[in-house]
Amino acid sequence: MSPNSTISPEQDIEYPYSDGQPMAENMFQWEWIVLLKLNIDRLLKDRQPALVGSDNFVYPVKGEPKIVVAPDVYVAIGRPNYLRMSYKVWEEDGIFPQVVMEVMSPGNDARELELKRLFYERYGAEEFFIVNPDDHTVKIYTRQQNRLLLVSEPYSFVSPRLGIRFLFDDNNELVVMGPDGQAFYKYDEANNRIEQEAKRADQAATRADIEAAKRAKLAAKLRELGIDPDTV
Repeated sequence: MSPNSTISPEQDIEYPYSDGQPMAENMFQWEWIVLLKLNIDRLLKDRQPALVGSDNFVYPVKGEPKIVVAPDVYVAIGRPNYLRMSYKVWEEDGIFPQVVMEVMSPGNDARELELKRLFYERYGAEEFFIVNPDDHTVKIYTRQQNRLLLVSEPYSFVSPRLGIRFLFDDNNELVVMGPDGQAFYKYDEANNRIEQEAKRADQAATRADIEAAKRAKLAAKLRELGIDPDTV
């Protein structure tokens, strides 16, 4: 580097990707995180551009790496859905995730969750869900008058952003219903469905490649005969 070159203050700032802590403390928490992430990803895939992230560091303020949070699941509607090591709001058209979700574990306490609520409230979240796998309950906060306030009847609440709702099934277990009235796939089923959809996509791509190869072969043959395939 030449003596006259300069480094902006922003270039000196490091924004860590991880705190070295595990994503989940137990399998119940892990399965709920995966259930929410995969199903919401599938739900929004064909509806609108949206990033569905999980356990990424979210940095709302440029130049302030200590102001950070890592939601278990978050949804940033209007942002392209590609892999990020972290989510920096100033690089995302100023969009803070509109929906954030935390799945409780034994290590969480009321004070920690209240601090997160205040953080999400301050930086612009519109919906905040707290799922408790142990007692099969959910708390929901929505933005009202620039605050995140507790929803008094969470099991009749329909998310304005996602169209989902939480309720109890016949076995008195907490489930998530999509806008189509179908329950979210459970952990194992979600993985199987995603694998099936990926196989179908691969098969469709293979068929398209075969058809493209056939068309290219035909076009080459026509050219050999002195015929412009574009005029046929």
